[in-house]
Amino acid sequence: MLKPILLVEDDKRDLELTLVALERSQLANEVIVVRDGAQALDYLLREGDFRDRAEGNPAVVLLDLKLPKVNGLEVLQKVRATPHLRSMPIVMLTSSQEESDVVKSYELGVNAYVVKPVEFKQFVAAIADLGVFWAVLNEPPPGSMRSSRRYE
Repeated sequence: MLKPILLVEDDKRDLELTLVALERSQLANEVIVVRDGAQALDYLLREGDFRDRAEGNPAVVLLDLKLPKVNGLEVLQKVRATPHLRSMPIVMLTSSQEESDVVKSYELGVNAYVVKPVEFKQFVAAIADLGVFWAVLNEPPPGSMRSSRRYE
């Protein structure tokens, strides 16, 4: 059973590039898209518009750092403080190379911190590698699930 990838991205261009890159990697995993940190938490906690979604966690969360409503660090902090979400893999996928952002992300328990490459080919390769590793090669924690819905 394939587990979805949760993509939390507010920038339209980065969202489109990430979806193209994941598609080119030929992953069969569904990609669930949410556009801000509050929506990401609602999805993960099965609240608000997502209260009726299937139980279980995504294979991985690709989380932007700078998000509207609730930023990526706040999302990460809440996830790591929630017992049934704590072990879910989270990759910070961001344009920030600020050392303080990297340090804080790791202090809060991120599994990986990836700076979005500026050049398209590098970006596609980086996203494809992330998708293959986290959605195919990595053994997810118990509680991961398959979903059949996409939210934008």
